[in-house]
Amino acid sequence: MTDTKIVSLKENTANPAPLGLLAFGMTTVLLNLKNAGIIEMSPMILAMGFFYGGLAQVIAGIIEAKKNNTFGLTAFTSYGFFWLTLVGLVLMPKWGWMPAPSEKSMVAYLLMWGIFTLCLFFGTLRLSRALQLVLGTLVILFFLLAAEHGTGSEDIGHIAGYEGILCGALAIYTGVANVLNEVYGKVVLPIGPVS
Repeated sequence: MTDTKIVSLKENTANPAPLGLLAFGMTTVLLNLKNAGIIEMSPMILAMGFFYGGLAQVIAGIIEAKKNNTFGLTAFTSYGFFWLTLVGLVLMPKWGWMPAPSEKSMVAYLLMWGIFTLCLFFGTLRLSRALQLVLGTLVILFFLLAAEHGTGSEDIGHIAGYEGILCGALAIYTGVANVLNEVYGKVVLPIGPVS
């Protein structure tokens, strides 16, 4: 008979949610400052979209998979790839790879992301009030952006911009709250867990 050793593996991977939330939030605020007409489109927004909004969220999603968090995996990797596709939609026509997308195709793109986000929103009903606000405002943002592209209304675009700034700020708050609450071992910034 052989000796059997029991190996216990303890999960000690850091929480990737703050990284994903901050990457989403900061990039969303910057793009929507442009949508609101406060700043112009620039390489700063595209670089944030590619590297922080895109790659950092994909990394956060992969770490969520290691933590067996299907919601976090799905949300962060999806929105990370959203940012990468959005940057591609801006740059590919500029590089002459293909024509710019039509307004009709942008409406379809944004509606699909809005519907996807609405589906994820229902998952937040079991998570926290803060995530409900982030995903709820994101649903509204996608539908407003689709309406802007569908109607060509600059006013709707500016409203979407301000709403997007709110959405991004809520994500930043939620990410920072997760970090500070963990560091201090108590609720420093409430996120309203569902009871």
